[in-house]
Amino acid sequence: MSDQDGKKPLGLGGGARSGTVKQSFARGRTNNVVVETKRKRIAVPKPGAQSAAAVNAQGGRSTGGTTDAEMERRLKALQMAKAREAEDTERRAREEKEREDERARRRADIEAKEREERERVELARQRAEEDERRQREATEARTRPAEPTPAEPTAAEQPRQRNLGPDARPGRSDGPRKRDDDSGKPRTGDRRSGKLTLNQALAGGEGGRQRSLASMRRKQERQRKGGGNVVQEKVMREVRLPETIVVSELANRMSERVAAVVKALMQNGMMVTQNEVLDADTAELIIEEFGHTVVRVSDSDVEQVIDVIEDKPESLVDRAPVITIMGHVDHGKTSLLDAIRKTKVAPGEAGGITQHIGAYQVEAGGKPLTFLDTPGHAAFTSMRARGAQVTDIVVLVVAADDQVMPQTIEAIAHAKAAEVPIIVAINKMDRPGANPQKVRTDLLQHEIVVEEMSGDVQDVEVSAKTGDGIDKLLEAIAIQAEILELKANPARAAQGTVVEAKLDVGRGPVATVLVQNGTLRRGDIFVVGEQWGKVRALVDDQGQRVDEAGPSFPVEVLGLNGTPGAGDILNVVATEAQAREIAEYRESAAKDKRAAAGAATTLDQMMAKARDDKDVSELPLVIKADVRGSAEAIHQALEQIGNEEVRVRILHSGVGAITESDITLAEASNAPVIGFNVRANAPARAAANQKTVEIRYYSVIYDLLDDIKQAASGLLSAEIRETFIGYAEIREVFRVTGVGNVAGCLVTEGVARRSAGVRLLRDDVVIHEGTLKTLKRFKDEVREVQSGQECGMAFERYDDIRKGDIIEIFEREEVERTLD
Repeated sequence: MSDQDGKKPLGLGGGARSGTVKQSFARGRTNNVVVETKRKRIAVPKPGAQSAAAVNAQGGRSTGGTTDAEMERRLKALQMAKAREAEDTERRAREEKEREDERARRRADIEAKEREERERVELARQRAEEDERRQREATEARTRPAEPTPAEPTAAEQPRQRNLGPDARPGRSDGPRKRDDDSGKPRTGDRRSGKLTLNQALAGGEGGRQRSLASMRRKQERQRKGGGNVVQEKVMREVRLPETIVVSELANRMSERVAAVVKALMQNGMMVTQNEVLDADTAELIIEEFGHTVVRVSDSDVEQVIDVIEDKPESLVDRAPVITIMGHVDHGKTSLLDAIRKTKVAPGEAGGITQHIGAYQVEAGGKPLTFLDTPGHAAFTSMRARGAQVTDIVVLVVAADDQVMPQTIEAIAHAKAAEVPIIVAINKMDRPGANPQKVRTDLLQHEIVVEEMSGDVQDVEVSAKTGDGIDKLLEAIAIQAEILELKANPARAAQGTVVEAKLDVGRGPVATVLVQNGTLRRGDIFVVGEQWGKVRALVDDQGQRVDEAGPSFPVEVLGLNGTPGAGDILNVVATEAQAREIAEYRESAAKDKRAAAGAATTLDQMMAKARDDKDVSELPLVIKADVRGSAEAIHQALEQIGNEEVRVRILHSGVGAITESDITLAEASNAPVIGFNVRANAPARAAANQKTVEIRYYSVIYDLLDDIKQAASGLLSAEIRETFIGYAEIREVFRVTGVGNVAGCLVTEGVARRSAGVRLLRDDVVIHEGTLKTLKRFKDEVREVQSGQECGMAFERYDDIRKGDIIEIFEREEVERTLD
């Protein structure tokens, strides 16, 4: 049975035409399929058809039911469709051509860049090989004897030169490079022979690390994205080299990688890490090896980064005056400042006395005034001196009902030493016994001549309690400030003085800084004394945070790495590395100075000091205070307590709460811990209870000094006083078995007691001192014998007594001593 089964194949009719399509399948199989396509019908008008005009004439209808107008519209639409199809075909062809051109252009760019990269790599390789060849030839020329110079090759013999671009070196040949060594023996391959040494691995030669293919691709991709093949030339620098330097810092100053510097040191036989310290000679060798220039500097040169240039006159502007309130304790300094500030500070001070330097800024007459309130107690002399060093005007407060006291004289001396003008404020004019004229007269003894006595020192009578005379005092301050013409440059790096510092539990080290020049801003990096830091926050005297502080503005600075000393100078520097370097140098210099001051120069001096200290009793103490100024004041006051027999030794003096380490130190030295306006934390209290260490708290310096003086007095040895109570004369000497020699005596003066001490005098020379073994009257043992009576005496462990010797009888009494 055939495939057709007697039937015709299925087709599209007479209007179709047949064709063959070849199909492809997997594994190379194919199949031919017969397909038919139908011809497109084309409408051709019949010869006998009527025209459009005839149709219209007959009523607008054609024989086939379609009007000529509709047919004409269809023809127009067909023509427009064909035109649009032709336009689309032309546009598609044009776009395809543009895309093909763009692809070709991109391909050409990529090929050009790859070709340039290959040429650059090849050029670098050839340069390296050429340099190596020249170096090898120079080495061989030095090692082998001189040979006759060969004749130059002719032009025909010269190798063909390849143009490698403007960077190509002369004498470069493009011929194949020799793989044989100088001995003429070919190399046996890239296989490493023998063991790999450390130098070979570090040199990157045989057996060293090779760059991976992925690393090379990443490098090419970075260069391609960078848009150029520019090779950056190495910058040669001048490296400032101190006496010692850390490896990482040396690499930073040379702008080299730390790993490269460590590798260079290892190649020179030094196995170091990036945190180790190098001496100047070793560092100089490494710097020269990297091609930089060495500039040797001393350690003290690190402070040269601090800006000390003079300000130009046109950059100076007016600044607020800094006024320091000074005077004797309890003469009303803080109360006077309260009246100016309209605040209440004095009741908050322990014992009613100021124990810190307070810095405040107030407005008077539309102009700012900065006030410093200094303590008046004798123990705070250094704090008063610090206040005079940073001030422009000193207001000397003297009570009208009192006289010029010792601290007033010290304040005058500080003001004269600082060469600042003085304004005398005669306070407490509201008291019944006020006598301002006596105060003016007393000041004459200290070369302070007020204006009422034809002098040049202003004096104002005020009352801090009632507020009388405050306006006159502010007016006198304003006049004095105008005379001084105080100016500063706010547009420079800030410089100021620390008037007080403390360790706050929540905020860390805090320093009260008086800015003297420039403007201190948040984020500034500064160095102050042996500490450094970055300004984290600035707080004014009202407790408000500010973003900057100009000249004569007092602020609390947060962000220090440690508590600075009161009186230290604050300077703003450019970088943290400079600040850290300066602080480390200052700390090292301070340690060396303290060590030099405390060390004995010779062995004889050390032995003499040991002999002197052998008989001296010491009272060890651990001192913790709330602020640095109070700690210094207590330290200085305690050092003055003592004499040649007893003294106070301060084991540690610090700022902040009492910690467990303070308790450990005190326990090791059997010392009490003194807390001034601070308390011990919980671990410290537990450790103190466990180790039985005494902690004493104080808030007034008077009480602290009195208690320490009393404790030091307890270390003094008691004074022994002798009281003569009688004399006896030996009339006869008896020998008694079991007792020894017994003296028969007559009490010639006073009384003889058995418990008293005795001395045996022979020809008015003391030949024995001791105690009585027995005292008898007749045959009875008695406690004492009155004058004019006879008795028998025997000495303890002494028998050499003779007739006519005199016995001196006395009593000893211990009297406690105190420190003056």
